Amino acid sequence: MRISERGQITIPKTLRDRFGMNPNVEVEVIPVGKGLLIRKRAAAEHPVDRVYGILGAGALGEGVSVDDYIEEIRGR
Repeated sequence: MRISERGQITIPKTLRDRFGMNPNVEVEVIPVGKGLLIRKRAAAEHPVDRVYGILGAGALGEGVSVDDYIEEIRGR
């Protein structure tokens, strides 16, 4: 492999397929020891994971379970 004049390299297809480096996948280059590590950038956090548990345990009131709350808002 060689680095082009513009600083580009071509990752062989067998390695791209093996590691799931499809077109438009973002990668990061990390200096390690005597070289560089190229790896896929971690996937963005799912929006639900960002808000999960935001209300806390007592958000519905003392002793009120989620099932109780659902029953109440359904009018049963």
